[in-house]
Amino acid sequence: MVSNSASGSGSDSAAVPEVPIRDDVIRLGQFLKLADLAEHGAQARDLIADGEVRVNGDVETRRGRQLVRGDVVSVLMPAGEESAKVG
Repeated sequence: MVSNSASGSGSDSAAVPEVPIRDDVIRLGQFLKLADLAEHGAQARDLIADGEVRVNGDVETRRGRQLVRGDVVSVLMPAGEESAKVG
């Protein structure tokens, strides 16, 4: 599924929380920590390396991937998928 910036993933019953960023771009690893999708950098690195992170519906394996406002990041967690939108 590819999600557009209009509503994020269609399977979520609640709205995807928007996490504000200071600059125009942020790296994926930094955003995972900022959005509380990863507790620390090593966990962010492992989640990305294991293919458990999606950006706008596509698996992303580059920790340095630059995100812009409107991008939706989803992480597969043991309790299910968690998502956050770059704001």
